[in-house]
Amino acid sequence: MSLIAAACAGFLLAVLWMDLIFDSQVLRHRGAEELPEPALASIAAYYRRATTTSRPMGHLIALVMAILLGTLGFAWIDGRAAVWRLALASVFAAGPILLAILRTVPDAVRLGSRTGSLIEQSRLARSVCRDHLVCLACLIGFLAIWLTLP
Repeated sequence: MSLIAAACAGFLLAVLWMDLIFDSQVLRHRGAEELPEPALASIAAYYRRATTTSRPMGHLIALVMAILLGTLGFAWIDGRAAVWRLALASVFAAGPILLAILRTVPDAVRLGSRTGSLIEQSRLARSVCRDHLVCLACLIGFLAIWLTLP
């Protein structure tokens, strides 16, 4: 059970890494209200592929998230781990999943559609990047705790 959750987190980290390769373009333009068109076009094209045209992959990511949450549920039922460690691991895993479902994916879909002004698209690109950085930190935290559970 422990290896399944670690493998799921590792898979999600790999997906985040790919996303951050494109997201990182916003970091070079922190002071600008509007991202340059080439950077925005690159990020938006990636998210169009990642969220809209590569349907099976999105379902696989959702399945991996569900397996991770299910594994955490079994760990709670098992009751062998310290409650505080399991609770913290659960927050570090469930938090990014909820963030992805409620904000990151919808923002990435909108960004991929290239609707709205360039300022709005730039805001979406920055929001997605921030969300992914938060998710990255949380999943690293999850793995640090999960891999040290008894």
